[in-house]
Amino acid sequence: MTLQGLLDRGLGDRAALRIPDGAELTYGDLRRAAAKVARHVSALAVQPGESVAASFGNGPEILAAFFGVAEARAAYAPLNSAYTEGEFRFYLEDIGPKLLYLSPGGTAAARAAAAALGIPVVDLWFEAVDLRFGGAATAQGEARHATPDDVALFLHTSGTTSRPKGVPLTHGNLIASARNIQRWYGIAASEVTYCVMPLFHVHGLVFSVLAHLAAGAKVVMPERFSATVFWHHVRAYGATNVSAVPTIYRTLLLRAEEDGAPAPGGHTLRFMRSSSAPLPARDMLRLEERFGAPVIEAYSMTEAAHQMCANPLEGERRPGSAGVGAYVDVTILDAAGDACRPGTVGEVAVRGTNVMRGYRNNPEANALAFANGWFRTGDWGTLSSDGYLTLVGRLKELINRAGEKISPVEIDDVLVSHPGVAEAVAFAIADEKYGEAVGAALVLRDGTTVADVLAHAGTRLAPFKIPTAVYVLEAIPRTATGKVQRRIVAESLKDRAPSET
Repeated sequence: MTLQGLLDRGLGDRAALRIPDGAELTYGDLRRAAAKVARHVSALAVQPGESVAASFGNGPEILAAFFGVAEARAAYAPLNSAYTEGEFRFYLEDIGPKLLYLSPGGTAAARAAAAALGIPVVDLWFEAVDLRFGGAATAQGEARHATPDDVALFLHTSGTTSRPKGVPLTHGNLIASARNIQRWYGIAASEVTYCVMPLFHVHGLVFSVLAHLAAGAKVVMPERFSATVFWHHVRAYGATNVSAVPTIYRTLLLRAEEDGAPAPGGHTLRFMRSSSAPLPARDMLRLEERFGAPVIEAYSMTEAAHQMCANPLEGERRPGSAGVGAYVDVTILDAAGDACRPGTVGEVAVRGTNVMRGYRNNPEANALAFANGWFRTGDWGTLSSDGYLTLVGRLKELINRAGEKISPVEIDDVLVSHPGVAEAVAFAIADEKYGEAVGAALVLRDGTTVADVLAHAGTRLAPFKIPTAVYVLEAIPRTATGKVQRRIVAESLKDRAPSET
């Protein structure tokens, strides 16, 4: 099956997508919009296997572009609209798209980056349930039929010792993941999911959209998460589930009384799912006590088209555990690539039809990532004798801010590009709201201030990547062999107050 098949099952008049205070689109509306995009992509001579980039906020446009590009046998590459021009330029250069779809009048940074790279830009928007293209765009190209082996989605995942790696996910990967999720949570056609995750991430795209469309269910999609309207929307649209990052759930807990959150039994949520970042056991217990709905923690990665492990909806929800393999094989490997005994700490590895075949044009990364048919996640963990996974640390040093994975190498590069910075090392710091935030140690040249460096960073990085705690040092701590290790730098600063800006 391909993504097109999710919309081609005789569900034409059934509601598929509801925009709060806006339009409601049926499966047929989405199918027609996707077909328009597919013909448009074909008319512009985008060949099968090539890429088309897009940058939208949550809404019907992002789904029309995704399904349509994939139907045309091209790879859809969504980008965060919060990126700076420099970030857009980097990702666009790496993706090499033949076309960039944008909303009318927005995303100036993306337009500037595309213009600099000579990438055509086409505006795309809905008027009620009808899709429109900007300028002299045509949608009269030939129809195409994708195969399960075609790459449908192209995303990036950041590394700590290299530039972000390209992750190609096929129709087959995505359908397998969507079906796994649908089965695991018992998602039926009567389900209504409230989508609070941005759809340039695999989390919202696969769980909230694909898994629910696979069931013939309905997606309610606000433009962005707002705690103020969350419970109002849950009630108004009869939402039966939500999937989010721990930061969103902490916000709902903090604002529960202020926002008039219902008591247990006073809402329609069948379960609340947490993924993309670890959920502390205390938060899980507090959520279940306050809202009276099961809280399901899941473990996911872009390379696995999202979900790998999850706690069961019916059965033991083990606080502090990422659950068991959710129709995905999970093991713990030692340094030699052999399976460890239960309870032994090692590297978490997975395999399944949802897992990518390999990073794009990166044989070195692929050689490290795959062992004997297993994908090595880069995370440390243990498996209990009954199969529950507990994560104990990360081999990778990514900064996980509310599910947004940030490469510290990228932050390093921007900070040291300031002429007043001699050295810079970025690392994760604990944050009560976001789980983790960006910290940085700097060695400054005379006359340079922290405020100067942060102002410089603000011109090159999206706001969520800018360090919130900066430590000015005379020298960066190093190992006996002269290497810089982020965890050692972070550990040396844990009891020290950040420098003033």
